[in-house]
Amino acid sequence: MIPELSRSSVIIREFSRVKETLRAMQAAGAGSLQVIADFDSTLTRFAHNGAQVPNTHNILEKKWLVNEDCSEKVMELSNTYHPIEITTSLSMEEKMPHMVEWWTKIHELLIQQKVRKDLLSHAVKESSVILRDGYKVFFDCLLERQVPLLIFSAGVGDVLEEVIRQNHVFHPNIHVISNYMDFDHTGVLRAFKGQLIHSYNKHEAAQSHAAGLKELQGRPNVLLLGDSLGDLKMADGIAEPQNTLTIGFLNEQVEERKEAYVNSFDVVLVQDETLDVPNAILRYITSETRTE
Repeated sequence: MIPELSRSSVIIREFSRVKETLRAMQAAGAGSLQVIADFDSTLTRFAHNGAQVPNTHNILEKKWLVNEDCSEKVMELSNTYHPIEITTSLSMEEKMPHMVEWWTKIHELLIQQKVRKDLLSHAVKESSVILRDGYKVFFDCLLERQVPLLIFSAGVGDVLEEVIRQNHVFHPNIHVISNYMDFDHTGVLRAFKGQLIHSYNKHEAAQSHAAGLKELQGRPNVLLLGDSLGDLKMADGIAEPQNTLTIGFLNEQVEERKEAYVNSFDVVLVQDETLDVPNAILRYITSETRTE
């Protein structure tokens, strides 16, 4: 059906249900499909050449954007809160207040540093951020088939958009819901706009933001990509979903987290730095030749 699903890095708990969902989504065609994806460590690689790839917050930690003290504090916050974010011993509800503390403190630090808007493009260019292998096929396929892509990120939207733009795949069918910076008239960061989005409150933002996007209406089939259990809530803004297929990237602490991911996502990709499987699934769903 889809050869890529037989790879050793792919784990599927209920293959018969996945097969049934895929056939239903293909029968409905590209006109009924929308794709919802997280960004950091989902559309971007988790690691490259043995080093962890920076997320959109990390990209702002350049010495000419923030001082050394700020960078050290951001690292301390990550060391404190990231283990809480990924542990399987706490529920999402228990993690929530810790995530709010983490994001709020990071944003406060960045505001104190008076980050300049005109330096964001250079920060992205000089960073080691890299999209997953096969990203151009992914973005271009969605554009060609006129399938909307909703990128739902707890990162920094201004940086996220710049990453996509510099990779020449910021197409008109892309919609981004994220934490956006609010700059003053001189182009200096003074606040963050709107509701804080972190890794475990995406359901709230989905219901308040995604539900209002006209381009997503009339598209009840959802292909969802994420790397956190909290990403499973990104489709909560869909009014009347029919078929949803979820793909989870299990990037780190594989043995400790494998069971939770396999029980939660339809398809789990273990330490796979490519978009090969999502691309193969997209080809199948949007193919004009119906497969029996």
